[in-house]
Amino acid sequence: MNTPKNKVQLIGHLGADPEMKSFENGNAMAKMRIATNETYKNAQGELVTDTQWHTVIAWGKTAETAGKFLNKGSEVLVDGRLVHREYTASDGQKRHTTEVVVQDLIFMDKKQPA
Repeated sequence: MNTPKNKVQLIGHLGADPEMKSFENGNAMAKMRIATNETYKNAQGELVTDTQWHTVIAWGKTAETAGKFLNKGSEVLVDGRLVHREYTASDGQKRHTTEVVVQDLIFMDKKQPA
């Protein structure tokens, strides 16, 4: 029997330019919001598009490349894993979030970066 894996693949478009952050140790992080769309016909036969937004985090060289070449509207394929975490917001409330941590990032736009 194969061991279950935590694996996610998404193809979508960035909703904004990547948010870049650098750390004292020299590591880089890129936070991106990616929209995926699913189109289907509802019970009345009307075409409906359901858009889901995903928070995606890239680290290191992948983050640096994303910050350099990606911008709002870029189409990407993300291969990664789901991470659930809890944090305390500025208002003192505990919050939960789910993010996709990038293991591989592929640019899908037909036009290649210069």
